[in-house]
Amino acid sequence: MITYRKMQIVGENHPCKGLWYARPVISETLDIVALAKHMSKHNTPFSPGVIKGVLADMVSCIKELILDGKNVKLDDLAIFSVGIVSDHGAESAETFKVSENVKGLKLRARATGELSNEQINLEGQLREATPYNVTATDDDGDGTSSGGGSEETPLG
Repeated sequence: MITYRKMQIVGENHPCKGLWYARPVISETLDIVALAKHMSKHNTPFSPGVIKGVLADMVSCIKELILDGKNVKLDDLAIFSVGIVSDHGAESAETFKVSENVKGLKLRARATGELSNEQINLEGQLREATPYNVTATDDDGDGTSSGGGSEETPLG
């Protein structure tokens, strides 16, 4: 079950100011150790330590391959790749300069196989985390108002 909180965009110069959106509420973030412990409970002969080692090596290898310009596909999860963030376009190929036209690189992850966006839409269920409280304000300066009080703002 995916819980959500209603959020209103309140940023003064934001193009969506005043509009309401659903944002997922994330209950926890699991690191490799916690994921390994979880996996070891699924009828596997491997200990959490062995699984952690394999996962740590996998992460290291995925980083290495992505930085070498390759995509890495984990079936039924995602295709990981590098993306280029453009600062602005050049008038011509001759005037294009990486130092002026490229802002940086980013990690991309695209759902694939059984974890496609289409499948998530079919199987995912939403439930409101807490009712909206109209007296709350934007305390964290991110341009949204959750109305949820003092809990962490879950931006998705």
